[in-house]
Amino acid sequence: MSTKDENLLSVEEQILLTRLKSFRVPEMAKTLEAQLKDPNADLDTFMERITALIDSEWQARSDKRFNRLMKEAHLRYPTADLDETIYRPERQLDTQTIERLSTCHWIDEGKNLIVTGSSASGKTYLINALCITAMRQSKHVRYIKANTLMSEMEQARIKSANLDYLNKLTRLDLLVIDDFGLMDLDLDKCRDLFEVLDSRDGRRSTVVISQFPVSSWFDMFSDNTYADACLTRITDKHHTYRLEMNGVNMREAD
Repeated sequence: MSTKDENLLSVEEQILLTRLKSFRVPEMAKTLEAQLKDPNADLDTFMERITALIDSEWQARSDKRFNRLMKEAHLRYPTADLDETIYRPERQLDTQTIERLSTCHWIDEGKNLIVTGSSASGKTYLINALCITAMRQSKHVRYIKANTLMSEMEQARIKSANLDYLNKLTRLDLLVIDDFGLMDLDLDKCRDLFEVLDSRDGRRSTVVISQFPVSSWFDMFSDNTYADACLTRITDKHHTYRLEMNGVNMREAD
């Protein structure tokens, strides 16, 4: 009794594989080749076999796209996950809000999110986990610390490339600004921050993470006009959600 192997593929089967590869669907071709070599493949229905072909190509492309998005995101915690730790009572988290945020509908709507709370409460890790969830939905994300954002904006301005840099930020579905408040906001940086926030206002989602309460943010700006303009764009209750994290110190937790 003969069995199928690579040497027994018919000319027609080899041509079919070649054509699939020429269509740039290599995973589909690979799966079909495996089916053609499998003597038991005919035990599966046509729908099962075609589903396997399509799913293999879809998954490969999805993984490739996700890996590219991850590389561009510059996450601090690239393996962050919304695991069972968010339900620990000692963390005092609003898990219902977190679950709703994990659907990413707010990103589709261009809403913002402010995350405040004590140091080491897991703010950055949680938001990185939400970033990964967003990228699983093919959303473009960038995580950046406030100091780094201000520095990059300043360098872009010096090189007369600030418009190009700003356009890159504007195209992001989600921009996460961490450690807000741990930066110097002189007049130029106030202007830079305003341009970033204004370009995204009402169109793209921005997350601001800070260990300082929102009530103290106004005093961080050297210019009151820019303080009003920036805070209006990121604290409006009709366009911005809030999450408080004042639970246990995660660096000391078991």
